[in-house]
Amino acid sequence: MNHLPQPNSPAKYVHRLSVVIPMYNEEDSAVPMIASVHEALKTYPHPWELILVDDGSIDQTVPRLYEAMQQYGPHVRIACLRRNFGQTAAMQAGIDLARGDVIATLDGDLQNDPGDIPRLVSRLLTEDLDLVAGWRKNRQDNLIRRIPSLIANRLIRRITKVRLHDYGCSMKVFRANIIKNVRLYGEMHRFIPAWTATRTATTRIKEEVVNHSARQYGASKYGLSRTFRVLLDLLSVYFFMRYRTSPGHFFGKLGFLFGSLGTLSLIYLGFVKFVLGDDIGNRPLLLVGVMFIVLAVQLFTTGVLSELISRTYFESGDIKSYAVYNTDELLNVSDRDWKSP
Repeated sequence: MNHLPQPNSPAKYVHRLSVVIPMYNEEDSAVPMIASVHEALKTYPHPWELILVDDGSIDQTVPRLYEAMQQYGPHVRIACLRRNFGQTAAMQAGIDLARGDVIATLDGDLQNDPGDIPRLVSRLLTEDLDLVAGWRKNRQDNLIRRIPSLIANRLIRRITKVRLHDYGCSMKVFRANIIKNVRLYGEMHRFIPAWTATRTATTRIKEEVVNHSARQYGASKYGLSRTFRVLLDLLSVYFFMRYRTSPGHFFGKLGFLFGSLGTLSLIYLGFVKFVLGDDIGNRPLLLVGVMFIVLAVQLFTTGVLSELISRTYFESGDIKSYAVYNTDELLNVSDRDWKSP
């Protein structure tokens, strides 16, 4: 693999680093992945930990992970989800468990290069950013995956206004105090930069070219069907980015539009009926005008209800999108369980 040039070291910026890697049926990649992380961070000048989240694998991924943990030490932590909740939930679980000031995420299939982590962390800290996202400029996937991804990236960039080239790259580095305030559900990991933009300025979100390799083991967990799910999720992202704290404005605008059209239609028909003396009982415009008024009332009512739901959402407790079965083991940690420089 051709490593990209390294900038200045982040040594002077005191911090702790958490590396989060979700895995699902990656029994052949698990041990090489852990080894590559340790090789990449063997001279890292600050404490770091590695959090591996098994997303309900049905192969030998979990035993391989525990074998590696015994080999490397307690700074390697393993979270085992009760079933396959999906990559987004697995990533959220790892982020919740992370104790570092800086959090790095990457895939567990060896396509991302852990050697890029110090460079991304360096840029995050030296430029005082909140998120540095990886850009697989020389992506090593086949056209079946690259073309839909290219279309999706352009569409997401246009709608969310977050100017990145590659939203699907899992190689990202965050400030923990930002990403821990972003809750991920469904299949929203692709939209992490957009969700982060709801917590910080887009000027504090940058991208960095990273290395990318072809998959060495196993098969991809994603197909063309993901493209359609991305389009549906994009609607949710657009709504939340624009109207998350004021959903009533969204429904209010639609209600005002249809209410205005319905009112104008009925005013026109009233003029025809009472001034011109024509019969309007059989005119389709009468039914359309009444339906528009009814629709406007429904949209205004929906807006009020959505405001109440929004307030309940922001005031509710912490509800997670996953369940971990080895919680006691994960909580039994101390400040000594870090990989020291």
